[in-house]
Amino acid sequence: MIMQSKILVTGANGFIGRALCLKLLESGEDVTGVVRSCLNITDSIKVVRVSGIDEKTNWRNVLGGGVDVVVHLAARAHVLKDRAEGSALEYWRVNMHGTKNIAEQAAAAGVRRFVFLSTVKVSGEESPRGRSFTEDVVPYPEDDYARSKWKAEQALLELGGRTGMEIVIVRPPLVYGEGVKANFLSMMKWLHCGYPLPFGALDNKRSLVALDNLVDFIMLCIRHPAAAGETFFVSDGEDIAVRDLLASLSRALGVKMRLLPVPVFLLRAGAFCLGKSDVARRLCGSLRVDIGKAVRLLDWAPPVSQEIAFGKVADHFLRKDLND
Repeated sequence: MIMQSKILVTGANGFIGRALCLKLLESGEDVTGVVRSCLNITDSIKVVRVSGIDEKTNWRNVLGGGVDVVVHLAARAHVLKDRAEGSALEYWRVNMHGTKNIAEQAAAAGVRRFVFLSTVKVSGEESPRGRSFTEDVVPYPEDDYARSKWKAEQALLELGGRTGMEIVIVRPPLVYGEGVKANFLSMMKWLHCGYPLPFGALDNKRSLVALDNLVDFIMLCIRHPAAAGETFFVSDGEDIAVRDLLASLSRALGVKMRLLPVPVFLLRAGAFCLGKSDVARRLCGSLRVDIGKAVRLLDWAPPVSQEIAFGKVADHFLRKDLND
């Protein structure tokens, strides 16, 4: 029998946080969600509002009452070509200093475990050809978002060693699921509209993680004794080429795919001329992670296949996103 824990989830009304809170509630856990807006997750989950997350945020009242585990999802999200004034400082203020602040106060409050959602980008933007990132690869973060997450990881591990609070770090690749936004949503819109896409020659492999699989893994990291002090990559366990991803989504959407076999060097050259080199790098490069450590140490396997996950996200798109 699994004893109930008192769990605090930051970023609880985000894409991942909302799904995690609902799943924790279903499993009988005592969940409190931290949000920065007044959006409701569900009437059954206690919600606490904070004005912001940085090195000055006072978490004393939020952490009071015997919180066992903090799952820290809240972050300044990565944006390609983020040119907003002060954006670099904002990554550090929220992702590094804000994380360190809540963790220090959590340790002082007697929190047993702190689960931190980091990013695959800590390891780099592209994995070596024919190989996957593993947890022992030397990190190579290339932008302020990734560097702020990497420094937060280091600060957490130092804090855990000093205070005894159990630290668990999770590095996901691109997360997709019902209600996904950004590039994944744009891809589905292109496919549904029948636009010809110049990606037929892309055979590079990328790791993805379905929202259901990520939530399942985070829940295991909350509970499993062997997760303490560890860093994990998580994915669907099925690396996929971009052209195969588009083909799978087309089938799930019930539309005919129109891919043009434009050579990769032409895609990169065209993107460079348009000032979209970062986009081309994501589309044309490989980014693979090895989940062997999670499988061996935690006896974890992704519960949802990509085929089923693609079907769910496509169904949600057809029911809701097209009408928004």
